[in-house]
Amino acid sequence: MAPRGAIESLPESDAVAECPHPRDTYDLIGQAEAEQDILKAYQANALPQAIILGGPAGIGKATLAWRVARFLLAHPNPAAPEVQAAENLWVPPEHPAARQLAALSHTDLVLLRREWNEKTKKFFSEIRTEDVRGVIHLFQQAAGAGGYRICIVDSAEDLNRSGANALLKTIEEPPPKSLFLIVSHRPDSLLPTIRSRCRRILLKPLSATSIVQILDGLGPPWTGTAPEERAEAAARAQGSLHDALRLLSGSGGAFDGQIRRMLEALPQLDWQAVHALADQIAGRDGLADYETLMITIIDWLDETVKARAETGEAGSGKRLAPLAEVWEKVAEAARETEVLNLDKRPLVLSIFADLAAAARTSLV
Repeated sequence: MAPRGAIESLPESDAVAECPHPRDTYDLIGQAEAEQDILKAYQANALPQAIILGGPAGIGKATLAWRVARFLLAHPNPAAPEVQAAENLWVPPEHPAARQLAALSHTDLVLLRREWNEKTKKFFSEIRTEDVRGVIHLFQQAAGAGGYRICIVDSAEDLNRSGANALLKTIEEPPPKSLFLIVSHRPDSLLPTIRSRCRRILLKPLSATSIVQILDGLGPPWTGTAPEERAEAAARAQGSLHDALRLLSGSGGAFDGQIRRMLEALPQLDWQAVHALADQIAGRDGLADYETLMITIIDWLDETVKARAETGEAGSGKRLAPLAEVWEKVAEAARETEVLNLDKRPLVLSIFADLAAAARTSLV
């Protein structure tokens, strides 16, 4: 559980390098519809006890979660005239509640995320059960400002199973004026019991225009790229700001293109290239490339399954099943590799073997 008080100098697992943290991002671009859904529910004093903010990474889910928390803690009475007249969830940075959230010092908000392990100098691979217990303790106390107690989970996919079950118990029987804002990149993969007790708000992928607008507002180093480079990255980013940033960073675009060419050639594989890729990923400086590889593979699987499903061909569901299964296998193998700190070379070779087999089956 993220500690409250002065912001630590430790790395934050829910932050993107060289970008403002979502709690320090006051503009929400491209997600007005989701924002209005929550605002109207609050104005009607009809907020659920838990909301899943779902959709791909990099579309504004965490920014919206912090924006909601900021508004509720700044305006604890939904019947107040300023709330009823509000057109969005904007709160100025100088508001006391905004300052407290920026400093992670508000007593009525808790953040669940992967924490920094001082021993290994890496993030824990999951949100631990002990982190969830800290949330339960907060929700057993009265709200300090008489308003909402809020928990932001970023992201739900990082919860281990026992932690998810512990969180579920609090969501099932929440005290009054409690709100869980659960960021989820794959909401369909969450425990059915959690999904059934939450309202799901699915955010849409960002338009290329919105991504360019966000990039232009980030400042250096991103604005140091040529406008046409930013426009091209936005167009190729599949609606995700994270993907656009990855394409703009160093050799990220070229590496992403290399992986996609290998994926598009499936079920054919150049095993020499796959072995070279595995060596590159497993190197001392291969962490960024490893993250790019996993994101690109997951994105490609999502895009491929959706594109083929939309054709509506007879038997398409049966043929797509192997791709859906390998998606789950890739995610689980990656998590196990990180938890046990295993060599990433066998993981890369295994992933491409599974992808080739699944692609071959899906074409039958």
